[in-house]
Amino acid sequence: MKMMGIDLGKVRTGVCVSDLSGFLAGRSVTVTARSRAELIERICGMIREEKPERVVVGLPLNMNGTEGEKARECRAFASLLQEQAGVETVLWDERGSSVTANRILSDAGKKRGKQRARVDAVAAQVILQSYLDHWQSHKQEEARQSRGEEQEI
Repeated sequence: MKMMGIDLGKVRTGVCVSDLSGFLAGRSVTVTARSRAELIERICGMIREEKPERVVVGLPLNMNGTEGEKARECRAFASLLQEQAGVETVLWDERGSSVTANRILSDAGKKRGKQRARVDAVAAQVILQSYLDHWQSHKQEEARQSRGEEQEI
């Protein structure tokens, strides 16, 4: 199942697409848009082109698990995207994704200036890969249960 991951930002938004099997988060880009309407239009175009079956939108929870204004914005965005693109959207906890993305870019030797331009795209990869890992694990557990196997401890 091909999926798309989104790290929503005010101006720059990271977008990542998985492989066809939904196993690996692949190429990612940063989309720059000054308005939500422009962003929705551009992402809907990407959805028409890539044809993912599901879109995973990062949900920026506070460290204590509560939701703030940014999380509410992401919920509204995901709902609007689902309505306009006609594709299932899910929200996924993105806590720590930007920190992880910055670390990945630093470890790859990217300079600070160039790193800033790519961090949203890499954060979208981190969000999507986290979701894909969970989804694959859940599928494996369901398969074990359907075969009557006991869960490993």
